[in-house]
Formats: sequence, C-alpha cells, structure tokens
Amino acid sequence: MTSNLQTRLRQLWPAGLCLVIGFGLWQFWGNATRGYIDTASMFYWLGFQWINPPSETEHGWLILGLSLWLFWRNARQEPAAPNPAMPGRALAAMTTGLVLHVLGYAVQQTRISIVAALVFLWGVALLAGGRRWGRAAAFPLAFMIFALPLNVLDTAGFWLRMWVIEASHTIAHASGIEVVRNGTQLFAPDGSYQYDVAAACSGVRSLMALTALSLLVGYLNFKTWWVRGLILLLSFPFTYLGNVVRITGIIFAAEWFGEDAGVLVHEWAGFIVFVVVLGLVLITSSLLRRWLPGTVATEGDDRHPFWAPVTGTRERRASGVAAGVVVLSGLTIVVLGRLDRLPVRSDAGIYLTEDGAAPVDLPAFVGTDWIGRRAEVTQVERDILPPDTGYSRRSYVALHQPGRQVFLSIVLSGRDRSSIHRPELCVAGQGWTITGRRAETFAFPGDDDVNLPATILRIEHKAGDKEIPALLAYWFVSSNRVVATHWERMLLGAWDRLRYGRADRWAYVLLQTDARDGEEAALARMREVVAGTLPHFQKPPP
Repeated sequence: MTSNLQTRLRQLWPAGLCLVIGFGLWQFWGNATRGYIDTASMFYWLGFQWINPPSETEHGWLILGLSLWLFWRNARQEPAAPNPAMPGRALAAMTTGLVLHVLGYAVQQTRISIVAALVFLWGVALLAGGRRWGRAAAFPLAFMIFALPLNVLDTAGFWLRMWVIEASHTIAHASGIEVVRNGTQLFAPDGSYQYDVAAACSGVRSLMALTALSLLVGYLNFKTWWVRGLILLLSFPFTYLGNVVRITGIIFAAEWFGEDAGVLVHEWAGFIVFVVVLGLVLITSSLLRRWLPGTVATEGDDRHPFWAPVTGTRERRASGVAAGVVVLSGLTIVVLGRLDRLPVRSDAGIYLTEDGAAPVDLPAFVGTDWIGRRAEVTQVERDILPPDTGYSRRSYVALHQPGRQVFLSIVLSGRDRSSIHRPELCVAGQGWTITGRRAETFAFPGDDDVNLPATILRIEHKAGDKEIPALLAYWFVSSNRVVATHWERMLLGAWDRLRYGRADRWAYVLLQTDARDGEEAALARMREVVAGTLPHFQKPPP
C-alpha cells in the first residue's frame, strides 16, 4: 500500500463514519408519516415513490444515476491544487442537515427530511474531499430535487391541462375542424371520436423530467448560471407547447383517419412531447452557444484523479468533526423519539364520540325531507390510513326525490397528518375527472355572521357513453380554525406542531352530489344538508 493511499484512507475514515451515522439516522428515523407508506426509512419511502406509477416520479432512478455521474465528472475536472480541507464548513453543513431533518420530522414532511439528507451528504463530501469534492457535489445533490414527488404539481397540472385543451381546441377550429370541447373532453360533432384529456395527459408527468433534462443540458453546455437558468425557464413553455402538439396531433389524426388513428397517436404521445421539448432545448442551446460564446463551458481534461488527496488537512480536526456529528446525531435521535411521542390533542373542531376516537354519528334525518343512510368505511380505506383515523359518514336521500342524494363524510386525523389528505387524490383514484374549481362559503346555522370557507370541485365520471357531472365541496377544521384548502391546513398544522409541541387534530369534511340538474340545484342541496347537519357535528367557530 502506497503512502499516498494510506494518507487518503486516513483522511476518508472520519467522513466514512459520518456517512454511516447519517445512513442509520435516515434509515431508522427518517420518516414520520406512516399513512400510505408504513416505514420509518426515508430511503424506502423515496424508493417506493420511484416505483409507484401514481406518484409520477419514476424518473427518479434516472436522476440518481445522472447525479452520481455528474459528481464523478465534476470531481475529475475540478482542480485539485490547492484543495484545502474544510472541516468547519463540513460540520456546519451536517449540523444544518440534522436541524432540517428535525424540522421535517416535526411537521411530518418527509420531503424536507430528504433535502436535509442531501445537505448532510454535502457536508460529508466536504469532509472527505475538501473544497474539490464540495464543489463537485453541489450541483449533483441539488439536481436530486427533481427526483422528489411534489404534490404542488397536481394543482399546476390541472391548469396546464385546461390551457393545453383550450389551445388545441382553438388550433383545431382555426384549421377547419369543428371539434367540440366540454370541460376536459374533446369530441367530434358526429360522434366519430371522443377523448377525455386526463391528468396523465396534462404534461405534469413529463414536466419534472423535462425540466431536469433542460437544466442538465444548460449545465453541461454553459458555465454562466444565468444562461443555465434561462434554459431551465424556457423548458416550461416548451413543455406546454409539446403537450399542445400532442393533443392537436390526436385531434388531427382522429379527424383524418378515424378514432383508432387518434388512439395510436395517443399511445406514442409521450415520445412526441419528449422530441418536441428536447429538440427546442437543443436548438436554443445551439443558438446561445453561437450568440454568447463567452458563456460556453469548456470541457475539462480530467487533470486529476478522483481520489486525489486533500491538502493541508489535519486528521485531528477531521476526527473532531466526526465525533461532533456522532454526538449531534445522538441528540437528534433523542429529539425525534420525543416527537414520536407527542401527545395527540384530545379536543377538535368537531364533536367526538365518548371515547374521542371518531366524530359523532351523523343525524339519521334532516328535517322531514332527508333520510341519512349509513355509508360504511371500506376495508381498503382502513388498511391505507393510520389505525387511529376516525370516520363518520352518511348518504342523505331526498324523500320527495329519491334520485337526489348528498354524500357527507367526516374524516378525523390522529397522530399522523396523512390521516387526511387532499380530496383530489380520492377523486382521481375513484375515476372522476376534475373539470373546475372555485371558492365558496357555507353559512353556520344560527349565526349569520359566520361563513365557513370551502372549496368546490366540478367533477365528471364516465358511465357508458355519458359523462355524469357532480359537485364536491370540502373544508378542513381544527379546534380553532376552518380553512378551505389543503395547503392552509398543512402550513397551519405544521406551525401548531412546532409552536405547541403537540399533534393537533384536524377533521376533513366532504360533501358530494349529482349535478345533472345543474350546479345551482346541486349547491342548493348541499346547503340544505349542511344547514341540517352542521350543528350536530361541527363546533361553532371560536
């Protein structure tokens, strides 16, 4: 064994110890949410998202492979001399990662814990390879953000889908094709073809992967960050354009050659979007290389081996950093253990059963016009959601009009915030298509000055050759708040956990009714059922 290799191994062992400690921490105390994915491991949680098609993050494996390659490439091209050790910065980075992880664990947001792990890993790179490895690892670790499942894209996807449909509909009409649009549907007036532009066709599935690819092209071709950022920003309109081409191509194929031809184009549509976006990105990159030669990145010549030693390092300082990380990790585990034992708040914004485990039973009658039939919670729901989740639901049938019903459901969270979720998840999973949304308010009976904020979703479900419209209303209520959106609940719930050190219970109230007789009539039914049931299950706002 050469002296250089012995020296390098002595330099690496403190970083290796930190890496093992970090792996154990995020493996056994990495995930605070046990609904949907029952695991304490952050790695399993993220890996599950990468193999689960509904998560639309299957490109995560590609991002991981590219990040590893980028680190190797950058380390080979980064000058090794001078390459001073940076134990102080390494300790600061790993400490920041641990603090971020505690924050993510406290608010039960595994995505924050993943970012924390990336920051911690950057500190390990600084300790192991000094400034050279720190600089080499910075972009690859940041690039891993594109491998995270981001629920915010569901909302973006809805609007992207509507814009794509509107643009494709306009182009078809301008070309003389009298295609008819109804919400997310496009069909021929003579019924020769009909397509529903589902969420998977909205472009969200391709958005993260294509923006990551665009950033990679910019990073490899340019050395100036503003040019790299420009290419990244252009990927958004390029992705929109690619999806317009996709939907328009389906319409034209169906119009000219029949519905089967449109289906064939749809099957290859993903490749169409990829070719359009990648082509536009490469053309843009080529033009910028010609117009801005001073920003073009020059290819390195692999001047230094990957394992080049760190200069000016002191083994004692590196060992001290490793010892400090061990101590801090131990303290982090103690804090995480206490967070796992946070007391669940006994009260809530709704009335509870005597044992406090579930919402009170909904009334069997609403006046003399409605009878409430029990709607049982399915075993699938019980298996997916945490065991301390509470339920109460009925389907109210109009006695004077039995065909008209209003489904009312209350779901009460326990310790885990994933007991309740965005209703859009269930709507899509049950085969409904969201065609619109708006804000609405419901009056609290007996207090004209109190209005409850709610979100209204317009949804459709295909039954044979017909689309059945419906309205869905929902809101979230805690012991002292009523909010209309999932994001308000998430932010306020996280703040309460941090401020008061307890798991506040939130209830999720949902109503759904058929809207074939019009939205106004459907909303009127909802208001009637709310007026008759709300005082029985929800406490007056404080």
